[in-house]
Amino acid sequence: MNKKWIFLGPVVILLFLLFIALGGEIVHALWNWLLPPLFGLRQISFWEALGILALSRILFGGFGGRGMTLSSSRHMTPEERERCRQGIRRRFGFGASPGESQGNE
Repeated sequence: MNKKWIFLGPVVILLFLLFIALGGEIVHALWNWLLPPLFGLRQISFWEALGILALSRILFGGFGGRGMTLSSSRHMTPEERERCRQGIRRRFGFGASPGESQGNE
């Protein structure tokens, strides 16, 4: 078992670094191909592209948590789905949905 990890550890690390480098290069190429002609933005370096990739992962992708997706909401009962909607509305300051009473009438 230990010999397996001694071999697999460096391979996994190498594949992870290759995946990051490939993602950075894709962002770099797409940015420099699309954004300067369309919006007049300057071209970026590979390291700036890697930074944009990391920032977008933090802002939009999280850190590996599954989060709430449409497929996970399919497994909810209608009551659970409504409670979730109400919680999101309260969290973002929208109050009750149009069909609900406010309770202060």
